[in-house]
Amino acid sequence: FFLICDQTNMIFTLHMFDREGTCLFSMEWKRLNNAPAQDDAKLMYGMLYSLKDFVSRLSPRPPRIGFQCYKTKSYKLNFYESLSGLKIILNTDVAAPDLTDELREIYQLYVEFVVKNPLCPLGAPIHSDLFRERVDKYVRSLPTFRTP
Repeated sequence: FFLICDQTNMIFTLHMFDREGTCLFSMEWKRLNNAPAQDDAKLMYGMLYSLKDFVSRLSPRPPRIGFQCYKTKSYKLNFYESLSGLKIILNTDVAAPDLTDELREIYQLYVEFVVKNPLCPLGAPIHSDLFRERVDKYVRSLPTFRTP
């Protein structure tokens, strides 16, 4: 999941994990490596778990506030965690602005189209086409989204 890109203002991937680390949902708009997406999700959650633990030990802020993003030379990982433990990760290029509000909006889509949907069992991978369509439409509408 380490991305190298000379494009700016792009959104690459979205991942959603439950509190146990199960990947519930993934979307890709720009994939820059050949590794299986499932392997990326496992690596990402493992790194996120370690990073959150590290930040919570060093940060004077509460753990939920202490970590919102990190940036490398190749990509930026934007992070949001709900009170229920749902973790949302949006990987973008390094030029992307703070996307905390956008991650909260994706969480609201999750509540509206997954939590309130009796056909979507909570804690299971999300297979709702409606949710996928709404997330895709929302992400593509963002100024940060740009196709390669």
